Amino acid sequence: MMVQTATPCPTSSPTDSPVLEATERILQEIVSVGRRLEAMDLKITDLTITSSSIQADIAGFKETADALDQRLTAVEDQVAALPDQETELRSLRAKVTDLEDRSRRDNICFFHIPECKEGSDIKTFLQSLLPDLFGIEFSPPPEFQRAHRIGPPHKATSDKPRPIIACFLRHEQARQVLSEA
Repeated sequence: MMVQTATPCPTSSPTDSPVLEATERILQEIVSVGRRLEAMDLKITDLTITSSSIQADIAGFKETADALDQRLTAVEDQVAALPDQETELRSLRAKVTDLEDRSRRDNICFFHIPECKEGSDIKTFLQSLLPDLFGIEFSPPPEFQRAHRIGPPHKATSDKPRPIIACFLRHEQARQVLSEA
């Protein structure tokens, strides 16, 4: 807001001097008030800009809070499902352990059989060794799904033989060997 000052009249009388001075003081005060109003307008404009910036920040914080609320809800749902998942995991672990045990129940390890005594075919060697070793007559002869030595070959200077592990084809034959051992 712009205020213009009036110029004093050139035809003033000496009695008009106090009135004129009062008028000039009033005009100066009006100009001063006008300047203060302009400064206040600038400050109000700055406050409006700052207020708009704060509102935009608040809107951003609301969006972030909503996203965090959704994530928190998802995490709470997952945490609520944990007891059921833990029960299922225990059940699955028990089943895996049972399956591993069942798959290994026909495996038998033979220790202290000198290296290279078995020749090129361990299965045939075991088929001939077991009846002689335990004095058992197998009917039918023992059959193996697989048989091999455990671990990498030892150095030539080692006198400790590696164990032989054999997986019997028939469970009954594996139990018979274990009961005789």
